[in-house]
Amino acid sequence: MVFNGGYMGQILRVDLTTKKISKEELDEKSAQMFIGGAGVGIEFLYNEVKPKVDPLGPENKLIFSVGPLVGSMAPCCHRMAVVAKSPLTNTVGMALSGGDFPAELKFAGYDALIVEGEAKNQVYIWIHDGEIEIRDATGFWGVQTLDTQLFIKDAINEPRAKVACIGPAGEKMVRYACIINERRAAGRMGLGAVMGSKKLKAIAVRGTNKVKCTDETKFKEALRELYDAMKESPVLYPAFSKLGTAMVVERAIELGIFAAKNWSATGVFAPVESIGGEAQEKYYTIGRGACYQCPVRCGQRRYVKSGPYAGFITEGPEFETTYSFGSMTCNNYLPAIIAADRLCDEYGLDTISTGVVIAFAMELYEQGILSREELDGLDLRFGDHEAMIEMVRRIAYREGIGDLLAEGTKRAAEIIGKGSERYAMHIKGLELPGYDVRGAKAHGLSYATAYTGGDHGRGYAIQEIFDTPVPYSVDRLAIEGKGKLCKWNQDVRTSVCDCMPFCAFVFDMAIAEIALELLSKFYGSLTGFNITPEEVEKAGERVNNIARAFNVREGFSRVDDTFPKRIMEEPIPGGPLKGQIINTGQLNKMLDEYYEVRGWDKRTGAPSRKKLEELGLKHVADELARLRKP
Repeated sequence: MVFNGGYMGQILRVDLTTKKISKEELDEKSAQMFIGGAGVGIEFLYNEVKPKVDPLGPENKLIFSVGPLVGSMAPCCHRMAVVAKSPLTNTVGMALSGGDFPAELKFAGYDALIVEGEAKNQVYIWIHDGEIEIRDATGFWGVQTLDTQLFIKDAINEPRAKVACIGPAGEKMVRYACIINERRAAGRMGLGAVMGSKKLKAIAVRGTNKVKCTDETKFKEALRELYDAMKESPVLYPAFSKLGTAMVVERAIELGIFAAKNWSATGVFAPVESIGGEAQEKYYTIGRGACYQCPVRCGQRRYVKSGPYAGFITEGPEFETTYSFGSMTCNNYLPAIIAADRLCDEYGLDTISTGVVIAFAMELYEQGILSREELDGLDLRFGDHEAMIEMVRRIAYREGIGDLLAEGTKRAAEIIGKGSERYAMHIKGLELPGYDVRGAKAHGLSYATAYTGGDHGRGYAIQEIFDTPVPYSVDRLAIEGKGKLCKWNQDVRTSVCDCMPFCAFVFDMAIAEIALELLSKFYGSLTGFNITPEEVEKAGERVNNIARAFNVREGFSRVDDTFPKRIMEEPIPGGPLKGQIINTGQLNKMLDEYYEVRGWDKRTGAPSRKKLEELGLKHVADELARLRKP
């Protein structure tokens, strides 16, 4: 199949067991049904990874998938989805990453790279347009991520190459290890551990092709519409461009939903003056960075000039990292957050899970469930940033107690016992992000039902954070209507932000109201495939259904769409939302509404045959029906 524009039309497949390298055509029907990015990646995962496969075994596959807009002249869309069965949750694992690597993979001529099998010894993959090599990486094993990128560029004698790699955490198969490219991360779900299990240290890519456009006139019209919307945004410039996602710290504290002290002190511990976005900008920012061809430049380079963490510099910390290494651990010393952020990048650790796991251990220590001896002599108290930083290193290298905590809060609590499960803040094994959903109910429903587990990125309820009236205004404390809203957020953000893909931050702050119409124009003019705004949304619904079916096939059901007991039994203790809670009855009402609008079975939470066939997924419906037979 020859695509006229947008798509390169090729899938690259590398089998590390047999060292076989092959190329295959991108299926036109798949491209149109799932668009690209997360959609195409999850379709491959569903079709090729059998149920109950060990996520850290050779039968799991690691898929790097870019969408049709990547590498085009459109800004804010050069992102990739990395997909595999998650070793942290056993659900679909999907994480997004920006930077330059996604566009470079597209320029090399590929819409997706599928890595399968397991190498005998440590290797890296070198992709230079149509030339692909599997090279020895034993000399790079153990090296941290930024040096790995530099050394591999030297080894291939190509400074213009882009490199995605793992650090020591991925090599040690920490279950929430991430993949780093430049200073960007495919952060959540433990995809770095999957890469490590395959003994794959890195992927280097250099491309010289161009992405074609079918109708440049219409594409430029869509570009003008996008730039006009970005200029008119009251938030994007200068606030977001200047502060990055750290600006949301102030907003979350104002709303009373900035989770703190392992979710036991929301509204009580809220040191906005010391760790908020304004403090970060005023005292530590020295410059800005951007993903490929992005005019917003929201990556804030922050540098510690003095004190115990002098010399640390990072492109962040973003909102979630400020939460995980700040409020979650009761640390109000910003230089320690900056240091933790940089160390996680170097080791290849997801900052959210790492900080939440450490806060979990801190509370177990405070409750007397873990002793100082069990913590290898570490006095792991809330607020002790030195102990926090040391624990980051121990987790990355699986040293002592770090070996247990590297399993994530769910598995660690199951091993520790003694009531520790109550303090494990996760959904389906994925540690929770920083928005306290007791005061933002649609956010909560999204956490509970997202195919990845407790993930703010899979249906972010911007309506509850910045009062965005799209698709309609909401009362964030109400229960009614949240099922319908959650479905809209999940489906639209999936198609627009995860599959095209388009930057979620610009979506939230500039184009949410016109996103479906605008992206249908971009997609149609670029690829030549006409698509209506309704069909764009339908593609997102299709992805969420096939992802849900993958999880059902793995044994997940309605009972897993729930919250930690703390959320359902302990009200928010302070601040403007003191007393707010999501109890079992409220959750069930939201779930009933959500399943109904999705066309899913209210009893099991599984997609119905009617819905799957409506979405063109009859083969998925047939498989689920076979699984239900005794």
